[in-house]
Amino acid sequence: MKSPIVLLHTDAPDEAFEVLSQNHGGLRIHVCENYEDIPQVLRNTRAEVVYSVRFAGTPAFPREAILNAPSVKWISVGGSGTDHLAPWDISKTVVTNSAGTGSDMMAQYALGAMLNFSLDFPGFRAAQKRREWLIGKVEPIDGKTVLILGLGGTGKAVAKRCKAQGLSTIGVRARPCPAVNVDEVHGTDALPGLWGKADFIVVCVPLLDGTRGLVGAEAFAEMKKGAVLIDVSRGGVVDESALLHALNSRKIRGAAIDVFISEPLPPDHPLWGCENAILTPHCSSVHDGWYRESAEMFSANLMRYRKGEELENIVDPSRGY
Repeated sequence: MKSPIVLLHTDAPDEAFEVLSQNHGGLRIHVCENYEDIPQVLRNTRAEVVYSVRFAGTPAFPREAILNAPSVKWISVGGSGTDHLAPWDISKTVVTNSAGTGSDMMAQYALGAMLNFSLDFPGFRAAQKRREWLIGKVEPIDGKTVLILGLGGTGKAVAKRCKAQGLSTIGVRARPCPAVNVDEVHGTDALPGLWGKADFIVVCVPLLDGTRGLVGAEAFAEMKKGAVLIDVSRGGVVDESALLHALNSRKIRGAAIDVFISEPLPPDHPLWGCENAILTPHCSSVHDGWYRESAEMFSANLMRYRKGEELENIVDPSRGY
């Protein structure tokens, strides 16, 4: 059985180190907790396997240093998105992800956002601060329609919870085929005729050339005035300028946005001022058990690697999953 040198590239390495120590005793395990030192650490350790979490945004992520390190053969991404590494040469480097570890949490985030707007919690909270007995009303979400962009692990988890709440579900994926809990499945070419059918739109596709700007001005123009957009994908799939216009003009009812082109979102970004938007810091999949779940998935894959078996969750850079 192989004994590769492993590097944990994360700002929270304790749980991953603990899991690996329990399951892979004797392996040389190194840690790098920032972006700046990774080139030197890779030169010094000659790590063959890198477990990497994109913990401080994409712009400064040391992509070239990791991909160009001659010792690195396998990069295990702690989350599901791999656009910060793309493109890579699959003949030299294998990239896997941890798809599935955050799916249920992101689905709960999406459902919570739907309920937030349907129950008008922001409006009631504002009235509470004014000490005003607001005569309002709440709306059910059952009977509404949700359009789910992307039917990977997250999209399927969203569909499952939406069906349990009585919503109609429409799914869009690159290669359309029937899916459990999805009433209709279409290809992306059908989107122009689907925007106007949805009360809620949940975005959970990977960021690729074909999905960049997928939700743009034309899409917002076709949406219902009362539609709510929920984005748990990657910054860049939703055109932020078009989103800002749709929110400010009240073309849509609101949005819950967990991902942005620039992260952290700059303090002067105009999205901060949109009262009909909920902005969260790329945390829709982050919960108390997330780090351990991701580390355990990596540990199981590492055992396959050491035994010479095929890895799970190998990512095709052209598809993003």
